[in-house]
Amino acid sequence: MGPEGPRVAIVTGGTRGLGAAVATRLAAQGVVVAAAYRSDVSAAEELESRIHAPAGLSLHQVDVSDPDQCRGLVSDVLATHGRLDYLINNAGSLTERRLADITSDDFEASLRTNLTSAFLLAQAAIAAMRQARFGRIVNVGSVTAVMGSPFQIDYAAAKAGLVGLTRSLARTVARAGITVNCVLPGGFATDLLEDLTLSDRTVIEAAVPVGRFGLPAEFAHVVASLVHDDAAYVTGSVIVVDGGLSMGE
Repeated sequence: MGPEGPRVAIVTGGTRGLGAAVATRLAAQGVVVAAAYRSDVSAAEELESRIHAPAGLSLHQVDVSDPDQCRGLVSDVLATHGRLDYLINNAGSLTERRLADITSDDFEASLRTNLTSAFLLAQAAIAAMRQARFGRIVNVGSVTAVMGSPFQIDYAAAKAGLVGLTRSLARTVARAGITVNCVLPGGFATDLLEDLTLSDRTVIEAAVPVGRFGLPAEFAHVVASLVHDDAAYVTGSVIVVDGGLSMGE
């Protein structure tokens, strides 16, 4: 609970996979969740039907690659709920391609969805958070950002950019009571993993020291800890959640 009622969170990509796990975890803790999604209406409706949200849940269909829609999402949430405490930049898009097959349009589109959207949403959210002297922003990257991938070059570049964005924003707003952190997930049992077309998921799983892919709830636990009121001294951090995969052999 905040000073004047329950906390309010935006979770982009919040109706499927890791985003749905985060939305579910926060809602169970009494947070009002505004879950944003691009096109999968059935997944949004399924989340709405099963999520236990004592404080409330709102669904927002948004294309985060569109700057106006990013700003509009923040405005809509503020108009609907009257406040914004947490921003979880989880929305992302991954299409595996070989180097020679990546066009300049492909590269720019990946940056817009996976990196620029996080900047625009954070920029808009911080304006409201400054007034409240409180805020928690969590950017969701990928271990690909630090490990590299021959088939995820544009995606890895965008996710690596989130690290610099996170640390720069953290320095910018630290004195305003706002923290900004980045979480780098490895392989998790979600649709994103199933959609890989060039990487061998069996090989990836075998390389995980823990011996398995992660559970979405395990990822949600880390995000929930970063937005907690007691996490005020954690900012500018890059936290890897990958079962040890990025340590290498």
